[in-house]
Amino acid sequence: MSIPLILASKSKPRRDLLFHAGICPTIRVSHVDEPAVVAKAAAAVGKTVDELPISTKVMVLAQAKAKAVYQAYREVAEVAAHAQGDEVTGYPLDAAQVGNASVIEDSAQTRDFSGVQFPTRTQPIHETVTETHGLTNAKVGPLILGCDSMFLLDGKAYGKPHTEQLARERLELMSGATGELFTGHCLIDFASGRTVTGVSRAVIHFAEFSELMIDRYIATGEPLEVAGSFTLDGFGGAYIDSIEGDPSGIIGLSLPLARELTQELGIDWTDLWNVTRDEQFPQPLSSVKVLPPKENVHQPGDGWVNCACGRKHWGTNGAAGVLLARRDPKTGEVTHIVMQHRAAWSAEGSTWGIPGGAIADGESPIEGALRESYEEANITPADIEVVGSYCEDHGPWAYTTVFAFERPNHEVHTRANDDESMEIEWVSIDQVPDLKLLTAMRADWPRFEKRLRYLEHEYL
Repeated sequence: MSIPLILASKSKPRRDLLFHAGICPTIRVSHVDEPAVVAKAAAAVGKTVDELPISTKVMVLAQAKAKAVYQAYREVAEVAAHAQGDEVTGYPLDAAQVGNASVIEDSAQTRDFSGVQFPTRTQPIHETVTETHGLTNAKVGPLILGCDSMFLLDGKAYGKPHTEQLARERLELMSGATGELFTGHCLIDFASGRTVTGVSRAVIHFAEFSELMIDRYIATGEPLEVAGSFTLDGFGGAYIDSIEGDPSGIIGLSLPLARELTQELGIDWTDLWNVTRDEQFPQPLSSVKVLPPKENVHQPGDGWVNCACGRKHWGTNGAAGVLLARRDPKTGEVTHIVMQHRAAWSAEGSTWGIPGGAIADGESPIEGALRESYEEANITPADIEVVGSYCEDHGPWAYTTVFAFERPNHEVHTRANDDESMEIEWVSIDQVPDLKLLTAMRADWPRFEKRLRYLEHEYL
């Protein structure tokens, strides 16, 4: 199996650059306050932000992004490593009733084994964590890559303009000029914590821009959200006359430098390859009437599995989610759980379930559940404790529900962190059955509620 690469950036050009080079990265946005990071770095050396060299700016930002994601994954691994309680595994396909057509209707994506009695196995959850390959016991990787780019023109550094007015001013300055693009890189091996860094530089010679070109280029929206107000792999590429240096660095990620940094960590670049030349993106769901946002990109673990149960399930490594409960501080009784109102474009869109999704390469089910629940619902791993899990095992595919409580004196402030949710809410446990639930959630809820009531007494 390849070594996973986590890209600490939502930049689609960076992601696509890696993908076309044979690497499909996991995307994890760092949410770094970039101006604050640069200001702190400048103050540390007694300089103003403008006095700080551009190579230093892109480097400290690349490091900040990679380290923020590294720390986020460390928290996930720490919570998973200290999981308590039992993992109950159910085997619905071993039940005699599964052969009944009323249970398996067609090749839809829903899971519904309500009313079906099937065998289960119970074992301490820490044994599952030890036995399952994941972040907590990885010998090498995943690798976390942070990048940041800035454009230098006439001695002044430029980032993303964000507004049409600034983009226009910069493009007028760039017309017929020569500038330099600097991209900082920081690569961290999660298993060892080793960190390597580097900066790429390229000189760009621009053509003369007409007013018509500038007007139409700005109208595309492209120059507003790219460093220096231009990019090689888009509308602006035709107006770059020549380049001295690495072209991929201009797109925001120098492939040669990334390869060198990988080798510095003792890892061969080809060990990161996880894309075949003829690989196709998963086909959209036939049952989905609303298309997902165009910003959504294929990530490791995304894809449909044709299951032995006769259905299709999401997640080539399986899927997982977090059932997070809030307790009365005096009695310990469960009062609320976090629920996700699923986006209309998702399978069984507009229903309610728990936050979760496909398990990425290199993750255990618990780690995948914790990561997904943070990305979707802002469930911060440091504020919760895992007290059990339930795995519905179909053989080639499984879904793991991770049971968790808020830590004593901690509070999880939920919100929809991405476009996979219409809303995220703390819902009274008594009101859960009244919601329009995802089919699998509706089938599982009676058992889940019973287990939560059991766990509330186990963890007084």
